[in-house]
Amino acid sequence: MDWLMGKASKKEKKPVIEEKKEYLDQQYVQAAITDQDLRIIVRLPEGIDQDEWLATNTISFFHNINLLYSTISEYCTSSTCPNMSGPGNTQYTWYDEKGKKTKCSAAQYVDYVMSFMDKHITDESVFPTKFGHTFPNGFEATVKKFFRLLLHVIAHIYHAHYRELVHLDVHAHMNSAFAHFILFTHQFRLIDPKETVVLDDLVEAMHIFPSEKDDVQDSEKQDAKESS
Repeated sequence: MDWLMGKASKKEKKPVIEEKKEYLDQQYVQAAITDQDLRIIVRLPEGIDQDEWLATNTISFFHNINLLYSTISEYCTSSTCPNMSGPGNTQYTWYDEKGKKTKCSAAQYVDYVMSFMDKHITDESVFPTKFGHTFPNGFEATVKKFFRLLLHVIAHIYHAHYRELVHLDVHAHMNSAFAHFILFTHQFRLIDPKETVVLDDLVEAMHIFPSEKDDVQDSEKQDAKESS
């Protein structure tokens, strides 16, 4: 599956107006649909095979991110989003099965991602679901490609459609999905940090990786809740 890849690049710097990142606005950045500790949720449960855990979560993230994109898809057209872009002037390029660059709109890129993933997660030889079937060699490498492509979709949603998410009141769902996604990929080292740098400011603003001080405060809150 090495032939089907989305690659990120930066355009040459030009004098432009500073990018306004609405997703960093304090009134939105802490919005979430759960107060559960996602750092615990992403850990491999005792007695569960890691490939099984990766497969289950890959399918779950695929469906969740596809659903979130569908909420704003009517705003993502060839005219509004002629290129697959992300924060910081990042451009994502699709490569076809022959390794040739394919210039496409964001909507077409996302369709390529979702169609590609759907094809393979429903392929028993790639994502075995029947008892006794084993995961193929290179399964983790396949999962890493999937997560990198999903990151591109997430980056585009935040970059180009966060206003629509807020308007539709689903930004809290997006933030929770993003935090879960980042923690899971970090737990299993699924994405190169060079890829996630486009959303590092959001990771920091959301305190996805809490400091020691944050951990102490969380522990005190939990103790207070249990004693009340």
